[in-house]
Amino acid sequence: MKELFLIIGAPGSGKTTDASLIARSDISITHYSTGDLLREEVAKGSELGKTIDSFISKGNLVPLDVVINTIVTALKNAPTQTIIIDGYPRSVEQMMEFDKVLSEQNEIELKGVIEVRVSEQIAKDRVLGRNRGADDNEEVFYNRMKVYTEPLNEIIDFYQKKKLHFIIDGERTIEPIVADMKELIKKIQAI
Repeated sequence: MKELFLIIGAPGSGKTTDASLIARSDISITHYSTGDLLREEVAKGSELGKTIDSFISKGNLVPLDVVINTIVTALKNAPTQTIIIDGYPRSVEQMMEFDKVLSEQNEIELKGVIEVRVSEQIAKDRVLGRNRGADDNEEVFYNRMKVYTEPLNEIIDFYQKKKLHFIIDGERTIEPIVADMKELIKKIQAI
């Protein structure tokens, strides 16, 4: 059975960087970023990509069925036993639908949801400082923060009840964050 870890965090929390560094340092782990999976589709210029772009460019959520299909396809094609997906779930609806999809199969077990916790100010400074694209401006940042924080308590409560929620302090430098996350994943796998 494949073991799945979800990494959640505010825009600029470092969740994608942390997860990719862990996967790069351990060949038994595959990392997928929901955002990257969706952006790859946009880059293809397909009709689906254009639809996705119309949501991403405004900082809004991509429709549920598109996201779920993208993630499930990635999980099924993952070359390793352990998979990390960052940036998911971003809404209660996504969480509930994904939980339903996972409960209807026996190939993938959700082992943990790791929250990379940072203050809004740290997140804003990082996002505006990275200047990665047109969606890295103050207006889009505040919309993305709102989209992230509105369902957050309900998402945390849901996974805490399942004893799957863990917190990593994301306001430190990358090295200790990645080291703590690797250690946490190994500890959870041993349970």
